[in-house]
Amino acid sequence: MMDYGLLLIRLIIGLTFMGHGAQKLFGWFGGYGIKGTGQWLDSIGMKPGALMALVAGLSELLGGFFFASGWLTVIGAVLIVLTMLMAIVKVHAKNGFWVTAGGMEYNVVLIAAAIGVALIGPGALALGA
Repeated sequence: MMDYGLLLIRLIIGLTFMGHGAQKLFGWFGGYGIKGTGQWLDSIGMKPGALMALVAGLSELLGGFFFASGWLTVIGAVLIVLTMLMAIVKVHAKNGFWVTAGGMEYNVVLIAAAIGVALIGPGALALGA
């Protein structure tokens, strides 16, 4: 049953990150694409915004794919953790912990899940098994 639990965690988190990457890169799922995301990143001091949008989008897309598939899981987890740490530093930390105030609660949960899976391994139901 542990392998099914790990698969569930990997798929939900990984596919969600892939979706966020697609929002930034392609404007899919209600996203703003590189141009729109880049403008927002410029506005919060992450310059050049378009390049930062590309880096963030690729980190989320590739990190999510590696994590969901269980292939290069540790690299996927590192990309997820780095993305969430940047989100905490640049956006959420100033709002405290709780997500209801725009805080970092959700980011911390995702970091813990990514690190946990990286330490345990992806399980038998993974491309990297």
